[in-house]
Amino acid sequence: MLNWARHQAELKSRWCKLRNTHTHTTKDLSPLNLFVGVGSDEVIDALLRCFCTPGRDKIVTCPPTYGMYAVSAQVNDVEVVQVPRDTKRAFQVRPEAINAALSSDPAIKLVYICSPGNPTANLVPKSDVQKILEHPTWNGLVVLDEAYVDFSPDDASLAEWVTEWPNLVVMQTLSKAFGLAGIRLGALFASPEVARLLNNLKAPYNVSSPTSALATAALQPENVAIMRSNRAKILEQRDKMLRELPKISRIGRFLGGTASNFLLVEVLDKPRDQGGKASNESALALYERLAETRGVVVRFRGKELGCEGCLRIT
Repeated sequence: MLNWARHQAELKSRWCKLRNTHTHTTKDLSPLNLFVGVGSDEVIDALLRCFCTPGRDKIVTCPPTYGMYAVSAQVNDVEVVQVPRDTKRAFQVRPEAINAALSSDPAIKLVYICSPGNPTANLVPKSDVQKILEHPTWNGLVVLDEAYVDFSPDDASLAEWVTEWPNLVVMQTLSKAFGLAGIRLGALFASPEVARLLNNLKAPYNVSSPTSALATAALQPENVAIMRSNRAKILEQRDKMLRELPKISRIGRFLGGTASNFLLVEVLDKPRDQGGKASNESALALYERLAETRGVVVRFRGKELGCEGCLRIT
């Protein structure tokens, strides 16, 4: 085994074991398939530095989506090509439109797709991912960001699918369902060749021993069971919100999906029965009032594509 694969060997083995569900393949992930870094943001940045030439290459994002893809691209002087999600189909990605962009521009090297979406909370169907992976001429990587996948139905993760598709990489983190944002640990599942490239370019020993020890402990079977128990409580509260929020007259539609620990919901300018419409002014006022008077922090998302008057409530 190569030296880089021996670093955090137990941590990597346990993470692979968690994702070896054999739902999408009969093959097994191994530490050779894993890159770990200081949070998912390092993974996003490492992919750009490894596969994109500054000032020449491009990436695809699918707004509304996680903002760090574009921020990291800007830092690395990489242009962003936007292929928006379909706002009339619950923010599903549009694989045909993505493939058209890939066919028309050989400078595109990476396609970042968030699944479950942030802020849209919907899973990207496996069949849509496969359509992009099967592009006949494009020679780049599909980057599937699964930061919130542990809140999705069991076996939703496509991490193990990287053993079948060398042009697929899957990002994950312990910051969400495991509640360990403070230790700053992100991971990327990839083919051994891609994982080796990323491990060779990162700074040595940048994942600290305390972070590695805490993450390894979190992935012990008994602690994974605790995570799943906590997840069940969170999802129960999410489902309660789905039932109870519509009883408020100035709450509009839920947009996107329900495959995460948050919901994207419209705030109206007046009650529904009076013809209320989604309003950024009303959503922002509610966002500020909740924070200032109740100590409750939600996310205002009204400036993102298709999210007029929306709050993301975790």
